[in-house]
Amino acid sequence: MKIIAEAPCRVDLAGGTLDIWPLFLFHPGAVTLNFAIDRWTRCMVETRRGSEIRLRSGDLETEQTFASLDELLAAPRPRLPLATQVLRFFQPRTGLELHTDSEAPAGAGISGSSALIIAVASALDRLADSRYSQEKIREIAQNIEAQIIRVPTGVQDYYPALYGGVNAIELSPGGVQRVPVAVDLDDFNQRILLAYTGLPRNSGINNWEVTKAHIDGSQRVRRNFDQITSIARAMRAAIEKADWTETGRLLREEWTHRRKNSPGISTPGIDHLVRITRRAGAMGAKVCGAGGGGCVFFLVERGARERVLRAIEESGAEILPIKVATRGVTVRVTRKT
Repeated sequence: MKIIAEAPCRVDLAGGTLDIWPLFLFHPGAVTLNFAIDRWTRCMVETRRGSEIRLRSGDLETEQTFASLDELLAAPRPRLPLATQVLRFFQPRTGLELHTDSEAPAGAGISGSSALIIAVASALDRLADSRYSQEKIREIAQNIEAQIIRVPTGVQDYYPALYGGVNAIELSPGGVQRVPVAVDLDDFNQRILLAYTGLPRNSGINNWEVTKAHIDGSQRVRRNFDQITSIARAMRAAIEKADWTETGRLLREEWTHRRKNSPGISTPGIDHLVRITRRAGAMGAKVCGAGGGGCVFFLVERGARERVLRAIEESGAEILPIKVATRGVTVRVTRKT
C-alpha cells in the first residue's frame, strides 16, 4: 500500500496565542483569524515486508532507520522527532517507509510543523484504518506537537491544514469551533504578500513566555490580550464586509499590541521591513506566528503589489509566492499489485 497525504500551511491574521488553553477562557468572545496558503507539507507512506521502519525528510535532508517498531518506541533522541512521535501514537503493525517534505522554510511561523503532523497523522490514520474524525485528528496532532516542543500548543494551526480557506476559530468555555469566512479570493489573493526574513525562530518558547506571564497575573499582558480580542472580532467583521482599509488598520493595531506583550517578537530588520513597505503601499503587516524572525505577512492596496514586492526584495527578504489554499488535507491511496 502507498499513501500520500498533503496539508497546507497557514498565515495568522489576528487573535494568535489566545488559542492556547486556558488563555481564551479569560477573554470572552475570543476568536483567532487565519487562512490556509498554497505552501504544502507532504507525507508518503509505503508499506514494506518485514518490520523495518525507514524515515526520511526531504526538506531537512535527514533520515533514520529502525529495525522494528519496538526499536523506534525506545529511541531516546530520534533524528526526526515529528515523524517518530506520530508513529509512536499509531504504532503500525507493518514495516514501512515514511517520507516527509515541506514547502515551509525552517522556523517560518506559517505552521509548517503543525500542517506536517496533520499530513502524517492523516496518512497513518488511513494505514491503520482508525477512521478518526477530523476533530479527533486535530486533537491528536495538537497533543503530539506539545510532546515534541514540550510546552502547551494552541488549536488554531491545525484547522487551515484540515479544512483550507479563510477561518474564524471561535474559542469559548463550550469548546472550539471553526467557522469558514467567505472572501472574494480573486480580490484577496491580489492583496496578500508573504516575506521570509531568513531568521528562524522558536514559536513554542515565545508563546510559552507570554502564556506564563498571563497565568502569573500580569495585568499588562491581560489588558493587551483584551485589546487583541477586540481587534480580532472587529477584523472578522471587516473581512466579512470586504472592508480592506479597516482590516489593514486593525492589522497594524494588532501588531502594536502584540509587540507590547513580547518585545522580542520583532527585530530591527523586521521593523525596517514594516516601515518601508508601509511607504510603498502596504496597508498593514505583522510577523507570522510568535515572531522573533520567520515570515512577515503584508496586506497591500490594490495596485501597490509590485511596489511593495520591490521594497521587500530590496530589503533582502525573500518573497514566498502564496494564494489561499481552498482545500485542506487530502489523502490518496494506491495498492501494489
